[in-house]
Amino acid sequence: MLRIGIIGVGHLGKIHLKLIKELPQFELVGFYDHDDENSEFAVRELGVKRFSSFQELADQVDAIDIVTPALSHFEYASKSLRMSKHVFIEKPITYSTKEAKTLVSLAEEANVKVQIGHVERFNPAFIAALPFISHPMFIETKRLANYNPRGMDVSVAVDVMIHDIDIILSLIKSPVKRVSSVGAAVIGKTADMINARLEFANGAVANLSASRIAMKNVRETVIFQNDSYINIDFLNKTTQIIRHKAAGSPMEGKAFAMELASGQDGNILQFITPPIILSNAIKSELEQFASAIENDTPTPVTIEAGYEALNIANKINEILRLRS
Repeated sequence: MLRIGIIGVGHLGKIHLKLIKELPQFELVGFYDHDDENSEFAVRELGVKRFSSFQELADQVDAIDIVTPALSHFEYASKSLRMSKHVFIEKPITYSTKEAKTLVSLAEEANVKVQIGHVERFNPAFIAALPFISHPMFIETKRLANYNPRGMDVSVAVDVMIHDIDIILSLIKSPVKRVSSVGAAVIGKTADMINARLEFANGAVANLSASRIAMKNVRETVIFQNDSYINIDFLNKTTQIIRHKAAGSPMEGKAFAMELASGQDGNILQFITPPIILSNAIKSELEQFASAIENDTPTPVTIEAGYEALNIANKINEILRLRS
């Protein structure tokens, strides 16, 4: 059983505490948080031991789960890696690209497992869509959120859009050759609304929109391929696929077919709604973190993937700074 400690028991940290207590792969040793109010709740309501310092906790565990604000990720992750601890880091990996690159080097030297908390990789709707995604050429994402003061320490590109950046980079296996963006800071000191465009070396294009001051919550991705259209609703956990197939092709999931126009005999459009296996995405990512450690396999969201997503997010931010 893996002994694990949690750094940070704010809103998301409390969720991690509850879920790790449920997972048989882990022994939850305790947590460290300098905030007394958060700590008192975790001790009183969740029955978890509070440690007086990071070092005291780290000395007693095999793995560290970092669920603090982004500005402190580098401090705790670098200390953990220098102690050869396995590390789970909530997204974003760090605040700056330079810090993230340093962590990649430290992880290589430590030869431990590091996973970044890009939780949408574990969304049931995305998982249901994966078997149908093979060669995306255009991806459009919308991630709009009501105002919430949490996450205002970083721009919307790093706080919100980075989820979609990570998903896109995981699907389009080609270098990004050009980044462009526009945005506006309405409430915060950094952009609250951004539209960005990524152009890839293989000709694929992604268009991303994100806002943290929207009137309603939207988390939707549309993927176009040569033979299909895929719609993923991350919020409502639904997936729909429309694809061009030869008549007589087997159906998948809940599907029906429509014949094409005259002159296209033998071809049909399949409308597919694949089954969604509901699950707790945060619990799933923590389970797979444990599995990677136990079986010595790569983590599902590697430290390199966390670095690449942050690198693109910060390139978007840099373009916005140059325009301001």
